[in-house]
Amino acid sequence: MKKLIAGAVIAGALMSVYGCQSTATKQEAAKPVAEAPKLNNDDLYEVAHEGRYYVFDDFKTYQSFLQVGETSYRKVFIGGGPHGETLVHGLRGKDKKKLSGIAGVEMFAGKMEAAEDFYGEMRGEDGRLYVFNTLEDMEDLRKVGEAPYRFTQIGAGPQGQTVVFVLNKSNKKKGPVALVKRFKEMNGM
Repeated sequence: MKKLIAGAVIAGALMSVYGCQSTATKQEAAKPVAEAPKLNNDDLYEVAHEGRYYVFDDFKTYQSFLQVGETSYRKVFIGGGPHGETLVHGLRGKDKKKLSGIAGVEMFAGKMEAAEDFYGEMRGEDGRLYVFNTLEDMEDLRKVGEAPYRFTQIGAGPQGQTVVFVLNKSNKKKGPVALVKRFKEMNGM
C-alpha cells in the first residue's frame, strides 16, 4: 500500500512539473525576443591634445571634437593616459549617465574586444594621423610610440597631414588597399 501511495505522489508531481513546463514554454514563445545590445566596439579614435589624451568610440563625437576642441560629455581619469596624462573619454549623449558599458572606456582599458571589422584613428602631437584595422596594433603603438610596420602617405590627411597606415606581421607585405579605402570613406575624401 505504501508503494502504491508513493507511486501516486510521484506521478502527480511529475504531471504538475510537466504541466507547468509546457505552460511556461507557451508563455515564453509569446514574448518577443530582445535583441542583443549593440556593443559599439567597431571603431576607436584617440587624440593627444594639449597635454591630455582624448578617446572616442563614436565618429561623430570625434569629428565634433576636432572642430571645436572640446567635448560636451566626458569621463575624466587624472593620470589615466598612456604616459600619465589626463585621460578624457568623449561620450555620446546617450552614454553620459552610464557608469559602465561604454565601449571606448572598456576597449581602452582592455576589458572589451574590438569587432572583427574594427577601424581606428590616432592623432599624435607630431601631427601625424595613424590608421588601424586592429585594436591590438593601436594598443601597441600607444605603448611603444612607433609602428614597426607601416604604409605612409605624406600629405594625404584631411588637413594635409601625413597618414600612417599601421600594419603588422600578418599584413606587412600587402598594400593596405581596404584600409586606405575605409579611411577615405570615413573622412569624406
